[in-house]
Amino acid sequence: MSLETIFYIILSGIIALLLALFQYKYQRKNQGTINWILIGIRFLSVFLLCLLLVNPRFEKVVSYEEKPTLVVAVDNSNSVAYLEHDNQVKRLIESIDNNDELKERFHFDWYAFSEDLTELDTLDFKGKQTNLDRVFSDLTQIYRQENAPTILVTDGNQTYGGDYSFTSEKYGQSVYPIILGDSTVYSDLKIQKLNVNKYAFLKNRFPVEAILVYNGEETVSSTFKVTVGNTTVFSKNVTFSPDDNSEVLNFYLSANQVGVFTYHAEIIPLEHEKNTVNNTKNFAVEVIDQKTNVALVSAIRHPDLGALKKAIESNEQREATILTPGAFLENIDNYQLVIAYQPNTTFKRVFESFNDFSRNVFYITGTHTDWNFLNSLDLGFKQTVTNQKEDYLAYLNLGYSNFLIEEIDFESFPPLQSTFGEVDYQIAANPLLFQRIGSVSTEKPLLATFERNQNRYALLLGEGIWKWRAQTYLNSKSFSEFDTFLGKLIQYLASTKKQSRLTVDYESFYEGNNNISLKAQYFNKNYEFDQREPLEVVIKDENSEQVTTYPLVLKNNFFEVDLSNLPPSDYSFTVKAVDENISTSGSFKILDYNVEQQFLNAEITKLNQVASQSQGKSFFFDDYDQIINDLLEDNRYKPLLKNNRIVVPLIDWKYLLALVVLLLGAEWFIRKYNGLI
Repeated sequence: MSLETIFYIILSGIIALLLALFQYKYQRKNQGTINWILIGIRFLSVFLLCLLLVNPRFEKVVSYEEKPTLVVAVDNSNSVAYLEHDNQVKRLIESIDNNDELKERFHFDWYAFSEDLTELDTLDFKGKQTNLDRVFSDLTQIYRQENAPTILVTDGNQTYGGDYSFTSEKYGQSVYPIILGDSTVYSDLKIQKLNVNKYAFLKNRFPVEAILVYNGEETVSSTFKVTVGNTTVFSKNVTFSPDDNSEVLNFYLSANQVGVFTYHAEIIPLEHEKNTVNNTKNFAVEVIDQKTNVALVSAIRHPDLGALKKAIESNEQREATILTPGAFLENIDNYQLVIAYQPNTTFKRVFESFNDFSRNVFYITGTHTDWNFLNSLDLGFKQTVTNQKEDYLAYLNLGYSNFLIEEIDFESFPPLQSTFGEVDYQIAANPLLFQRIGSVSTEKPLLATFERNQNRYALLLGEGIWKWRAQTYLNSKSFSEFDTFLGKLIQYLASTKKQSRLTVDYESFYEGNNNISLKAQYFNKNYEFDQREPLEVVIKDENSEQVTTYPLVLKNNFFEVDLSNLPPSDYSFTVKAVDENISTSGSFKILDYNVEQQFLNAEITKLNQVASQSQGKSFFFDDYDQIINDLLEDNRYKPLLKNNRIVVPLIDWKYLLALVVLLLGAEWFIRKYNGLI
């Protein structure tokens, strides 16, 4: 309590005493006992009212007991059910949840995981992938400041993500794996991995890499083969031993026809092999007739060029070549799209060639761009020339209509740098990204597309796009979101197809363990995105002839339908607008592959490593009762007695106001009873 508050409290007491004495001592000469009682009551009531006005604050210390958190994370992937541990897991969860001693000692937090970590609601063991690396990363963020021993119920088999034995080191909590499986070693042959490009080119040969692995204690022989339909296109005999238990096969297959072709790879199972699902794997290759060649023309060196080349070539259908203006002119017929990076006067002959050879162009400007030169040309846009530089942040135009684009957190991207000046589009432009300068959002285009004389163009006002690709990796641990965004822009610019009012985004084939979805956009007659038009897709299974209709659900600036429940097969589809006579058709293939069924044993070694390095302990399912005893006996997990200091203002004490009312009422009653009023 401050000295100022103490002064006001003393002053309140003096004022209350003076008022009481003035009324009952000075004005009344009767010095009876009643007067002294009334003086005391009046002093208290006035003093308490003054205290409420001063409103001093008092500190209150509240003691409470904080239990440590027991985290229980349960594997909800398909491999648990495939290895027939699902009923065991449910009994284990019930046993932990019903243990009164654990409830008294710990606060429980329940999670389930497969591709992601989620709060545990129900267990269905239908997760198509397992990412334990993501589990430990998420738990690290949640329990950074807590004492939270963790029970990990899993077989330890991970289908994608980083090595979770390293991620768990950063977790900072003791981990107690309950291993679903046993230590029995079964003889097993499997196709560990098949590496193949998604696309191949007509009349070429494409490479395939097969990694074969043997687990067993005897020398065995088998045959690996690849078939298309009933035709074997590759075959080789392989031999394995306990010491030489893997083999990498590299071979080539021919691409003789355009289209999507499915191949069946198989290593012949051993006579008594327990798991034969991992002996086969299907893969598909789309054979295309030509590759899109993109010319990256620049007179300067800049990291943007490397980032653009990497992003463009992430799709095997495209090839990007970095060229000087002179080198481009020598091979002008080889390219379907030109990216003119920060053009200056050295581009004069390049732009003149566009009059003779019609080309779609993507203009990228920046601090090295010669705007006086560009303004002298008839390109469809001009910019006011200044000597100032400006940083431009980006945000997505949700109404962009030329092709389907998804939000990839553009607002987290670093700014692009360019010269400051107003850009005047002399023809209708469709902004894809708008400018944000500092915290001010504008409707001025940062990236826009436009069409002119049957050609397609794009203009990006800023350099530093390599930072965007790097930021995408920081956000999602992958470059794919940025590469997909740029790939769609390149695909639009390189295409000569007329814009459709109904566009559909899909893949030619999907692996069965991946999420499968179709995305679509519908535009009205003015080519404005229309979210009111209901869309539906009619899916036909070409093998069973079964036809199913699904509605598409609006999601941000596109419609989407989830088709992950479809079984592996060949499908054709038609997306149509319900109220309009507009539709788009296509086909895709779902490959038969379940990565969660490729495992025969639990990953015991790695789970033991996680337990050891975190000062925990691993257990097999049959011994899970022991983990309960260990947790109850471990002194690291005792409840903590904590004090919480609370500042309480006097005005919050409602009983004080009631006391004031009671004192004033008592004073009135005494005066009334004694005839003083």
